[in-house]
Amino acid sequence: MKETMAKGSEFAKSSAASGRDGFIESGTSHVKGESELDLWYKTVPEIFKATVDAWADRPALIVPKSGIRLTWRELDEETDVVARGLFKVGVRKGDRIGIWSPNCVEWVTTQFATAKLGAILVNINPAYRRNELEYALNKVGCKALILARRFKTSDYVSMLGELVDDANPETGAVKSEQVPSLQLAIEIASETDGRFMPYGHVREVGKSERGCDLEAIAASLHHDDPINIQFTSGTTGAPKGATLTHMNIVNNARFVMDRIRFTERDLLCLPVPLYHCFGMAMGTLGCVTKGAAIVLCGEAFNAKDTLFALTSAGCTGLYAVPTMFLDMLDLIGDGDCDLVSLRTGIMAGAPCPIEVMRRVIDEMNMREVTICYGMTETAPVSFQSHVDDPIGKKVATVGRIHPHLEVKLVDESGRTVPVGQEGELCTRGYSVMNGYWGDAAMTEECIRGGWMHTGDVAVLDDEGYCRVVGRLKDMIIRGGENIFPKEIEDFLFGHPDVKAAQVFGIPDERYGEIVCAWIIPRKSATLSPEDIKQFCEGEIAHFKIPAHIRIVEEMPMTVTGKPQKFRMREQMKDLLSKRR
Repeated sequence: MKETMAKGSEFAKSSAASGRDGFIESGTSHVKGESELDLWYKTVPEIFKATVDAWADRPALIVPKSGIRLTWRELDEETDVVARGLFKVGVRKGDRIGIWSPNCVEWVTTQFATAKLGAILVNINPAYRRNELEYALNKVGCKALILARRFKTSDYVSMLGELVDDANPETGAVKSEQVPSLQLAIEIASETDGRFMPYGHVREVGKSERGCDLEAIAASLHHDDPINIQFTSGTTGAPKGATLTHMNIVNNARFVMDRIRFTERDLLCLPVPLYHCFGMAMGTLGCVTKGAAIVLCGEAFNAKDTLFALTSAGCTGLYAVPTMFLDMLDLIGDGDCDLVSLRTGIMAGAPCPIEVMRRVIDEMNMREVTICYGMTETAPVSFQSHVDDPIGKKVATVGRIHPHLEVKLVDESGRTVPVGQEGELCTRGYSVMNGYWGDAAMTEECIRGGWMHTGDVAVLDDEGYCRVVGRLKDMIIRGGENIFPKEIEDFLFGHPDVKAAQVFGIPDERYGEIVCAWIIPRKSATLSPEDIKQFCEGEIAHFKIPAHIRIVEEMPMTVTGKPQKFRMREQMKDLLSKRR
């Protein structure tokens, strides 16, 4: 399915520019990442073992809030115990094992225990409800589900109970007519209420299990084997299971860490959800590739808890989305936090205004913060800034291409566009997923000739920096004018009283669609729709000025901190219909 990139010299000879980030084909929006570093043809258990062998007594997993602190040797021993316990209750190589839980130690131990068994970890969004859970389990044929008891308003045990006809908490066995593939259910708890097997019991049986030869299983694994299934957001229909291999995520995690110059001496704070690539591939697995410590803040993002973790653990790196950074910046002046050790990290998931970037650098000491771009289907990162890139490049672009990848921007006919022109971003290389599980038609639609068609519209400059300008499907067509919401959002972020802005289209009888904006004001600021319109007048084209502006305290977001524009759109349509 994936096409191997040629290593010949013809591409380089025809290039107009070259450097540490590879080559740009002369005059066209076609860039290839450098290939000086060899790709790792390794599995997750192989790199995990190498890290344990090299850094056994260094910190591996820290949870400041609960006082947990494990070395790499201890984490290795714990994941061995869990792996043997899972084997004892029936988990085998190739089985799909779902995990439905917020961030916790068990999430991390499950991630690497299932990898040691060659099982395929299926990440299930903690925000899913019963129907979505049923869909996900059936879509990929999950054999087992490891679930938390509850999270926020979600009672996971009750929701799974509605799908299960019979359960044995002693053996973990379950039967379900609605999910025929499901045979095991394990509850993240030391003891259970009698419905499902507790995780603590899996650990106990794992301590005495002698029939599981983890070394032999590891030796049987191949770097192109699938290891992880992640469900896409489903904005264009039902969620799809992007299937990632060891090769995909091991190399991507490693190259992400290279860009932020992480080593075994670093500690990474992870307030982002582990079920997402940002947390479990770029984050936990990234730490494994370098021997760096994983620091968990809590079940879900909380600004106060994150600042406490950063301070108490002495973290050197932080992953977060812009809204998380904004919430932390609001508290820094009020709390007792010491961020002197913090130097780097990643801001991803949404555009970053230059004012926010400056505050993150100055007030959080993150002078080497970087920006990333990618998608779940590409494991996930394709572009990333360098720690020493100018601040203007860090906020205006998503950096330059990763090693061993190739990107081109194409027009509607599939032709590569000239440098400086907009085109759909297509990625090719080791990072492109195996495909969507059980959906060959959708896979063939998105991956053509080895190229993953992202649906994102971008521009490349002559230095290879990439600027993402919008989504093909998000584009607003107002009376024949094509409008990308991101362009307007970037402009609105320039208002001194705007903390966050989201722009989307809503139906209109005259123009087909018109521009609508939701805005969150900065703390203590007073902001009106009229203030925003005056800010726009004479600065952006009249057809780009939002016709409807709503000032809000918060916006509907995914667990990963991404705005849910479809919900805003529906709420705005309802609100406007009531005014008529």
